[in-house]
Amino acid sequence: MEEIDTSVNKKRSFFRFWNQPKHAAYLFMAPSIIILLFFMVIPLVGTLGLSFFDINIFFTGTKFVGLDNFIQFFHDQRAINSMWHTVYFTLLETPTQVIVGTIAAAALSRTTLFNRFSRSVFYVPVICSLTTSGIIFSMLLDPNIGWIPYVLHQFGMSTPQFFRDASLAMPSIAVMTVWKNFGVTMTIMLTAIQAISPSLYESAEMDGANKKQQFFHVTIPQIIPSLGFCVMTNLIGSMQVFDQIYVTTAGGPEFKTESAVQYIYSRGFSAPYQLGYASSVATILFVIIAVLSISANLYMSHKEKQMR
Repeated sequence: MEEIDTSVNKKRSFFRFWNQPKHAAYLFMAPSIIILLFFMVIPLVGTLGLSFFDINIFFTGTKFVGLDNFIQFFHDQRAINSMWHTVYFTLLETPTQVIVGTIAAAALSRTTLFNRFSRSVFYVPVICSLTTSGIIFSMLLDPNIGWIPYVLHQFGMSTPQFFRDASLAMPSIAVMTVWKNFGVTMTIMLTAIQAISPSLYESAEMDGANKKQQFFHVTIPQIIPSLGFCVMTNLIGSMQVFDQIYVTTAGGPEFKTESAVQYIYSRGFSAPYQLGYASSVATILFVIIAVLSISANLYMSHKEKQMR
């Protein structure tokens, strides 16, 4: 009888422990923590470890080389160029997406039937995969069958080689990415704008502020935290660009649009299968993303304090 009572008490203690809010929170967090551990932390540690070895994807002829892979990176012009291409894409895509998303959110902030419909239309591209979006834009911008080159030709304009001209390829990919993803930024900024107290706009209007002044002096200061979040997430995503480039230009012409992730993929998973060197480049990319993200976060935090 005592054994049964002890067992019941243990079960009650167990459920009582996890029924407390501060403990129950860990249960809800557990799936995300497990996913983060297996798909982020372990691969990150593994990549760092592999970067010190001369190793291929078949794990044959493994040799410890220390920092040689990292030193090789600084003598590999193609690798360095891929980093610059990635930064260039990020500088094109991130500010444009945040600005377009914020303007769209401000324009559609009122709850009307037209605005609701417009929000849905703008969000549709988000549902499509980047691969699908890349194929769509490849067809739209194709100089032979594309609708956009056809329209330009009808107006007597020359037909640009959007994905074949080195000077137009990366901007074209950036425009496609903005079209694909700005719906997410719009949704986040829309939530932030609608959370602003109407009394702030009423006070500004009483002081003689027009719509433009209200936007820059009331709306923007109130949505700085959301702006910072959008900048951070877009920055991290842009620095890892791969799918749309792989589908549209495959890194061409002459590697002019090859991104860092695409270069890592080509070195690690195609001949000569230099997985160790690819891991070292991935580690360097991670450090660059971390530095840029932290810098952007500090800057946005500083701006938020100034706005208060």
